[in-house]
Amino acid sequence: MREKIHPTWYPDAKVSCAACGRTWTVGATRPTLQVDVCSNCHPFYTGEQRIVDTEGRVDRFMKRLEVRTTIAADQATKAVGSPDFLLSELGIGRQYIELLAQNGISTAGQFIDKLEKDGDESIVDIRGIGRKVLTDIKKKLRARGYELPVVQS
Repeated sequence: MREKIHPTWYPDAKVSCAACGRTWTVGATRPTLQVDVCSNCHPFYTGEQRIVDTEGRVDRFMKRLEVRTTIAADQATKAVGSPDFLLSELGIGRQYIELLAQNGISTAGQFIDKLEKDGDESIVDIRGIGRKVLTDIKKKLRARGYELPVVQS
């Protein structure tokens, strides 16, 4: 066994609590120890439950929540108001955007007009566009608040 590799052992190390000031002795490898809370002041041991709002975290959360709802309301108003945004803003694949653009459909308004006038089949008849892509575009438009025509089977 190697010599002089073990730390010094202090059998009477002083421990002090920063919260309540209580001190006691234990065996440790340091002569003094500082703890944040002890069994004398910890809420679990004392039975006192306190909610501590450090640094206004609840207020910051409420502000974030308020900003989020304001942004969502603004987007909903903006989206429902004008269907003349590009289909690329919906987050569908580039190849589908290009296929639709080659067939004269580059904005949401043109897409909705085509659906109202000719139905789903006019979109699905475009080579490379299938039912899945059509369904995805419709879902994203409905999520933005647009009313789409209902197809009769």
